[in-house]
Amino acid sequence: MTSYDDDLALALRLADAADAISLDRFGARDLEITAKPDTTFVTDADRAVEQRIRDLLAAERPDDAIFGEEFGQAGDSARQWIIDPIDGTAHFLRGAPVWATLIALAVDGQPVVGVVSSPALGARWWAAAGGGAWTLAAGGAEPQRIRVSGVTASAESAVSYNSIQGWDGAGRIDDLVAWQRDVWRARSYGDAWSYMLLAEGKIDAVGEFDLKPYDMAALVPVVEEAGGRFTSIDGEPGPWHGTALATNGLLHDELLARFASRAS
Repeated sequence: MTSYDDDLALALRLADAADAISLDRFGARDLEITAKPDTTFVTDADRAVEQRIRDLLAAERPDDAIFGEEFGQAGDSARQWIIDPIDGTAHFLRGAPVWATLIALAVDGQPVVGVVSSPALGARWWAAAGGGAWTLAAGGAEPQRIRVSGVTASAESAVSYNSIQGWDGAGRIDDLVAWQRDVWRARSYGDAWSYMLLAEGKIDAVGEFDLKPYDMAALVPVVEEAGGRFTSIDGEPGPWHGTALATNGLLHDELLARFASRAS
């Protein structure tokens, strides 16, 4: 198996650089906020973080392609870095700590390295193909390996749906309500954090609509290396299909069947 240790080490350094910028701008009184054409918000911190990551990649991996939320695609290579400079910008601009920088490397379209850095929460998660999934929390002396839960019954599961609006916009609000009735606990933890809670075994499934590849790419290796599964709601692998269903693996086929039957 190909080793991605050097790429993971680089991704962690990129996250260090991103955190230095984002934390400095978090809660800043002069934060610049504008609306993009799709009506979502962007801040000067989003742009500064992505530009810094691009600059470092240009120096360290000049032959690799880049796909970022704020500045689009650059380069043409089987190796593509996928960046969401601040996932959860709405939280960021309101001063809530549930946001993260997402950094992924995809090879031939498959995410093989993922780093999720949440400096305001004091936590970071990462994984590379074949190397397991890891986290380091604030105050932690050593990284800890993480693993998904062993819950096998939906009635005993804790799940995150992330956004009522996303399910409603997809015409699946009835599916969401029915799912919540059948589980032990349903919450909207939000954005990347839901998937990291899944990878740590603290919840058992996450379902979400209206996503872009940069929202998901870094999450895929962490979830999968923690022993989970990550597909679209329709069961397609990877971050390219606009939706996400991530589970501990044990619940995945049941949930795919549930959402397929309700959509038909």
